Amino acid sequence: MARFELKLPKMGESVAEATITNWLKEVGDKIEADEAVLEIATDKVDSEVPSEVSGVLVEKLFGKDDLVQVGQTIAIIETEGGSVEAPSLEITSSIIEEIQKTVEVAKEHVAAPVNFSESDKFFSPLVKNIAKEEGISLGELVSIQGSGKEGRVTKEDILNYVKNRGTQTAAVVSVPAKTVEAPKASVSAPSQMVSPVSVNGGDEIVEMDRMRKLISGYMVASVQTSAHVQSFIEVDVTNIVKWRDKVKNAFEKREGEKLTYTPIFMEAVAKALKDFPGMNISVDGDFIIKKKNINLGMAAALPNGNLIVPVIKNADQLNLVGMAKAVNDLGNRAKMGKLKPDDTQGGTYTVTNVGTFGSVFGTPIINQPQVGILALGAIRKVPAVIETPEGDFIGIRQKMFLSHSYDHRVVDGALGGSFVKRVAEYLEAFDVNRDY
Repeated sequence: MARFELKLPKMGESVAEATITNWLKEVGDKIEADEAVLEIATDKVDSEVPSEVSGVLVEKLFGKDDLVQVGQTIAIIETEGGSVEAPSLEITSSIIEEIQKTVEVAKEHVAAPVNFSESDKFFSPLVKNIAKEEGISLGELVSIQGSGKEGRVTKEDILNYVKNRGTQTAAVVSVPAKTVEAPKASVSAPSQMVSPVSVNGGDEIVEMDRMRKLISGYMVASVQTSAHVQSFIEVDVTNIVKWRDKVKNAFEKREGEKLTYTPIFMEAVAKALKDFPGMNISVDGDFIIKKKNINLGMAAALPNGNLIVPVIKNADQLNLVGMAKAVNDLGNRAKMGKLKPDDTQGGTYTVTNVGTFGSVFGTPIINQPQVGILALGAIRKVPAVIETPEGDFIGIRQKMFLSHSYDHRVVDGALGGSFVKRVAEYLEAFDVNRDY
């Protein structure tokens, strides 16, 4: 019998870790090649980890809700084949001395439970959790030289410290306890109070699921980061409605895809982004990153009702058929929960269709670190003034609102308004005689 190490696979650019959400196999279960062994979740997408070999699961190295790094071994599968013997270790006096030194160093590092409130230095929640799990005292933590902004200790700093902890003893810094001064009588500072939530016997308390917690964090962080401003414009899409009604059956028969309004709108947005590259940027601190590619994010519904934003890569290079196929593929896989981490990475601008729920317009929150997001309102029949060479008259037109939210830190009203106006111009100039 041979032992195969099942490792957490690479899941896409910038994805370095994942959380185990569910084990689909237990120790002793038989596993076929390509059969899913466990379910994992990144900060974007849930997915499965399949086995590369057939065999029996003999060991699980992590439990549910554990955080695993890409490349780490998460399980051992015993397969048919030649046995793999563990290398023998000859215990010598030098090895014993090294072990004793390691024990002495560990003893020096053992301290009372970490009380981070005793230090003025800022530590992120992740760093604090690692410190607690590794038994790192506050004095040790303060002594670590941080490589982050303003000398903050990063995840890499503390992991490197843990890795080298047995070979060198960090200088333990004594951290004096904070002294709390009595408030001065002459100063009256109102305390920030949180209103209590009243719960009675008929109310049900339900904890947010993991995805909803992530979405909640993203939304709050975006509002706190970007100066949100909105521009609204009404668009006459009568020609688009007529053209789609005329060709949708033939389109589906020829291409095997349904033709919705979304790819038509996405096509117009991609063209407008080429005209206004100042909207196709992201912000990193005090720096603006001008994106080379136009990658359009499209808000889509997950099976549990939450929303996710898969990305159409190089959207400006797709014709309408290609755009329709991309929109349908991402939308369908989102509904089935089959999106991959790469499907949600690299977006440069986002579009959300609030009209699907009957909303006339909305004020969407920017998908960080992008600087703009466009909401598509519901298409409605409305009375409108129609201008002709013979004069004006009232007629029935198909209209909708475009709602453009943009980051006023880097996008002025002129750019934000001109961009959404250009999208409207492309939609209103739609050629009713065009091919797919």
